[in-house]
Amino acid sequence: MLITFKSKAASEVIMYQEHAKPILDLLHKDLERGVITAAETAGAIATLEAKIAASRLPSASPEASNGAAQGGYVRKDDEHEPTDTVAFSSRVYPLLEMLRAAQTDGRDIMWGV
Repeated sequence: MLITFKSKAASEVIMYQEHAKPILDLLHKDLERGVITAAETAGAIATLEAKIAASRLPSASPEASNGAAQGGYVRKDDEHEPTDTVAFSSRVYPLLEMLRAAQTDGRDIMWGV
């Protein structure tokens, strides 16, 4: 299922629910429907930027080496070539840009409405 983030400050951002869930969980927002108010944008930007910085740090855990720590999705299948993972920073970039535009214009971001 898709989630469409809307704001008068930027173009729509569309994500699969499974990709938006970790982002919205970080922001303590509901997956089905919600709003990030103009007053909340600065905190949301800081939270996401901190997560991006943390995801870029080297880690000794096995999940970090296969991409899971960066928000990537890895298939456990020995018969196929390994798939590329999408880093958390790449996944969140469009929404982060929308947050920055919303902060500049003093606008809210909504989804599920």
